[in-house]
Amino acid sequence: MKKIILLTLLITSLYSDGTIYIGTSAGYYSENFSNLDAKSSSNMGTVKIGYGDMKAYAVEFSVDYLINDSNIFSSEGVDGNKKGFNLELVKAYNFNKYFYPYIKAGFGSGYMSIKRSIQSKLSYGSFNLGAGIFVPIINHIDLEFSYLYKDVSYEGVDLIASKKSYKSKINSASLGINIRF
Repeated sequence: MKKIILLTLLITSLYSDGTIYIGTSAGYYSENFSNLDAKSSSNMGTVKIGYGDMKAYAVEFSVDYLINDSNIFSSEGVDGNKKGFNLELVKAYNFNKYFYPYIKAGFGSGYMSIKRSIQSKLSYGSFNLGAGIFVPIINHIDLEFSYLYKDVSYEGVDLIASKKSYKSKINSASLGINIRF
């Protein structure tokens, strides 16, 4: 019983300074395919909600919107924009009061519309690694400069007689703002 109480107090003290925060960011991404001679790059936007401390740990759920003007998967026209959902753990470091560097890791999934004769949507999953800096502006608002790497695996593209799967690497840089409650 003592161990349960001690563990509860320890967990409570870890998150005693935690707050809910929301944020948005805009940036640029570049995607390179590993088993296909194709590249894609354009603008992106993210909206997120998280819980944690800017100077310690946090958990984030984010929604990505990547503008896609390439013709990689579609047989007619261009591929649709990518819409993704991510869950990431953030570890920030409290080096000084002017900025807080962080690293984060997580996973995500998403989809995009494509134009093929027997397939109209393509799903994907990703493993995410990132780094960045939180810069406090005033009490509850901070700027965020971030870099995110995604190792993406697409579902099989239906080629009528068979399915072919693709992998890519996405590198993105963004600037955002967070409001902490």
